[in-house]
Amino acid sequence: MKPDTICGPNAVTALFDHRPDDVQRLFYAEAMREMVGPWCALLAKARKPYRMLDGAELAAAAGTAHHGGIAAVARVRVPTIFDHANPPRGRFLLVLDGVGNPFNLGAIARSAAFFGAPAVLIGEGPNHAMPSDAAYRTAEGGLEFLDLYRTRDLPRAIAALDPFYRTVANSLAPDAPRLPDIPRDRPIALVLGGEESGVSPQVAAACRRQVRIGNFARVQSLNVAQAAAVLLHAFLGT
Repeated sequence: MKPDTICGPNAVTALFDHRPDDVQRLFYAEAMREMVGPWCALLAKARKPYRMLDGAELAAAAGTAHHGGIAAVARVRVPTIFDHANPPRGRFLLVLDGVGNPFNLGAIARSAAFFGAPAVLIGEGPNHAMPSDAAYRTAEGGLEFLDLYRTRDLPRAIAALDPFYRTVANSLAPDAPRLPDIPRDRPIALVLGGEESGVSPQVAAACRRQVRIGNFARVQSLNVAQAAAVLLHAFLGT
């Protein structure tokens, strides 16, 4: 499996803070020399390579010009397979159904980490983004703060979560309850859908409730990452 290339000071800092043993190589610009000193010492002790590069070389090593002066090559972090008999427990769970754009996944992870969400459950399939170079770069370290789970059967997973969470699907339906109408007397499992079609009918049917952010008439909906930030603030930030 091809390793991930994680770029940017915040993302690389979070990587070294949470799973330094997964780092395989480090590349950095001269301006980052002081910052990377302790990491280079750690890599040297483990006999792993690190190197200061010029602009063109660093862009080539990072695979992007948007590297922020630093890039770490790390073992792929594969989300844990969801255990229907023993689902993750906590005060909140974010569930992603058909979020296929890795930049949206990264932006959602950044908001989830910012508001203190402990975990994310991601549906598997061709239209479901998993952690990747682009997602890590956009998340600004947020993915490292989250427990990640995956499943090929989201409706079944929602059913397994139901005894422990209030399962709530984001919806555009005009008759869906608004945020103030959702009870907060138990942990929430919030389900977000993809850009094009939202939460799938099968997953929405498995949820006990739906919620809509609002209906202000000028545009149909928010980008899924924007919707995630609004809903995460509503459930965790107040």
